[in-house]
Amino acid sequence: MSTPVATPASPPAPAAVAAAPLSGRRRAAVWTLIVLASLIALVSTLTAFVNRQMLDNHAWRKASTDVIQDPAVQSALATYMINQLYSNVDVAAALQERLPKNLKSLGPPIAGALQQPATQGVEFLLQRPRFQQLWINASSLAQEKLVNVLENKTGYGISTGNGVVTLNVHELIVQLGTELGLPASALAKLPQKAGTVTLMRSDQLSAAQAGVQAVRIASTWLLVLVLVMYGAAIYIARGARRTTLRNVGWAFLLVGLVVLIIRRLVGNYITDSLASPGYNAATHHLWLIGTAILGQIGAAEILYGAIFVLAAAFAGPTAIATRMRRAVAPVLNERQGIVWTGVAGVYLLAVLWGGTHALRTWWGIILLAALIAAGVVALRRQTLREFPMVAGAAAQPPVHERLAAAGRARMAGGAAAAAAAPGEGQQRSAAEEIARLRDLRDSGAITEEEYEQGKKLALT
Repeated sequence: MSTPVATPASPPAPAAVAAAPLSGRRRAAVWTLIVLASLIALVSTLTAFVNRQMLDNHAWRKASTDVIQDPAVQSALATYMINQLYSNVDVAAALQERLPKNLKSLGPPIAGALQQPATQGVEFLLQRPRFQQLWINASSLAQEKLVNVLENKTGYGISTGNGVVTLNVHELIVQLGTELGLPASALAKLPQKAGTVTLMRSDQLSAAQAGVQAVRIASTWLLVLVLVMYGAAIYIARGARRTTLRNVGWAFLLVGLVVLIIRRLVGNYITDSLASPGYNAATHHLWLIGTAILGQIGAAEILYGAIFVLAAAFAGPTAIATRMRRAVAPVLNERQGIVWTGVAGVYLLAVLWGGTHALRTWWGIILLAALIAAGVVALRRQTLREFPMVAGAAAQPPVHERLAAAGRARMAGGAAAAAAAPGEGQQRSAAEEIARLRDLRDSGAITEEEYEQGKKLALT
């Protein structure tokens, strides 16, 4: 017959909630929603990139600034402009006008010899703020004209009748020619089309306008649809919502990785296969600058996905996660003011940091705040269910002290000694006591050391 052991009352082990497994049909519905939402998220990412990079004048102007300040682009642009200058202006004749009669025959060889130094001189000039500003203004004006045409707007001298949109750096070429010492009479002969790049023709206008309208709509509503589908998957996965949240996080993370991989592969293809000879480095830099926002979106999706995965792991059944929840349970359950103040402070710092686009827009700030608040509420419900007595237990002696006191009381013999142990005792067999201690250890309520000490006392 087992010897009864007097032990104090202690906080109950976390309640094990037996969740019914998902039926095959419901599991299929959950995965269908996650997969479809992930595919739509990929499309949404691309439309958001086009909307934020190509159709936003502020983002375009910033990209133009980064482009003109890039050394590889400056070199390629200098080569292009000097080629345009030599193709449209008789530089040799212009030099002959300035040379003495006996040296006029040197005009052509001097013009040829000056082409490479002139290219280097233009590179130097393109590093000066005044010339960079000319490029930025020309690029921004072209983008503004293009967007107005695509949105079927008129004004600013824009007509959708011919549907031709150009990027004109003619003024920049004239300025560079002046800096190189070419006479104004020679530069006046420079055709207006020199330095003009056609961005769109009339036969492309209708399809492009329809595409822009689709991008404007899709960039907003596809994101809403993705969030609704992910939320629906979590909602219908009753009994497996934590694992579904984890799967949604992995899906979001995978979408971000795919976006970054697509960006790299397409950039490599454009650089290696489509770039003109000698312009590979400039083309690669242009691609990286022009798709910087796409890279930011992909990185943000990876970040958010990782946060979801970590949140699901923190709410999981592992011993580490359980102990971490038990550590925060007293504050989370009983001192909500401190919890919400801390969460709000950390979130405010994140908003001030503004590391992702969502943290720089009003709708993103509200959405993320709502998700964080929902997470905190769900975590508190879980800790209240698992550790309902943890706050009260904090005022009691540590578990190993209470076990030792109970052991001394039992060895002293008699009910009076047992009554001297802290708390009210109850009689349990050694097997029952060990089983109870094992449950406490597995739930994280006591440490392995406390479990072994209590086990020895139960067997004494």
